[in-house]
Amino acid sequence: MDLDALRSILTDSFPELSGSEFITHTAGWDCVAVDVDGRLIFKFPRHELAEKALIVEARLLTAIRPAVSMPVPDLTLFSGPPRFSRHVKLKGEHLLTQHYQQLPSEARQRLASDMALFYAELHSIDARHMEALGAGPLRPWLHPDDILRRVWPILPLASRRYADKAIDDWQQLPSDPYGVTYGFFDGHGWNMAFDHKEKRLNGIYDFADSGFGPLHQEFIYTNWIEPDLTARIVAEYEALTGRDLDRQRIDLLTGVLRLSELAEAIDDAVHFAEKMKAVMDWSSR
Repeated sequence: MDLDALRSILTDSFPELSGSEFITHTAGWDCVAVDVDGRLIFKFPRHELAEKALIVEARLLTAIRPAVSMPVPDLTLFSGPPRFSRHVKLKGEHLLTQHYQQLPSEARQRLASDMALFYAELHSIDARHMEALGAGPLRPWLHPDDILRRVWPILPLASRRYADKAIDDWQQLPSDPYGVTYGFFDGHGWNMAFDHKEKRLNGIYDFADSGFGPLHQEFIYTNWIEPDLTARIVAEYEALTGRDLDRQRIDLLTGVLRLSELAEAIDDAVHFAEKMKAVMDWSSR
């Protein structure tokens, strides 16, 4: 997965790229991405499960692209070996908290409207068709007892109280009133192609983690950017769909996922500090 090896694979398959600039992006959990000349993205799975997920993602996108107004990737698969995908790059960069906080109100609202429409259109796709294409249930979070057992010794007192209440409330939470839907469930700023100059979202990518889950869970991931964005998206989605969403449920699920991610990162030297900060920030709101 080093740059020279990936460059060799790609130039063997596409000799016309021999004079191109290659940049690797290695932060992804499942794939290494190679950006070629800022116009093409090649994804190389890190392991067998990631390879299977890439194949399913390509199939799912054949149904998603014509159903949503939001630009999404058009993946072409190559069998290799190794197997990889290619798509035209969606122009834009990640949208992080500091970027969102600098946006004027009208740009924030336009972003919220675009995201709400994307979710409304995505949730309208026939679930049986998506299941036939390979969509499955979301990966479950850790068991409540496991979360508390792992995070309790490392949390300060105030955050322990928050964790106890959040996990207890989660265990008592009734089923989602809108049931299970096919959704993206990964709508944070690292999966956005945002044009910072034009202050506009140009597209969304990485559907490998999409699947069937509780409707309200769809809306928690923009809290990674800013709760103000989530609030705007929820209001726009309600206006589009006529559904009344439970904001307290969305907040609770956000906190539980933060705790679950921290519990999973206990022995992860690379990501532990980031996950701890996320719990501390959310629990102190």
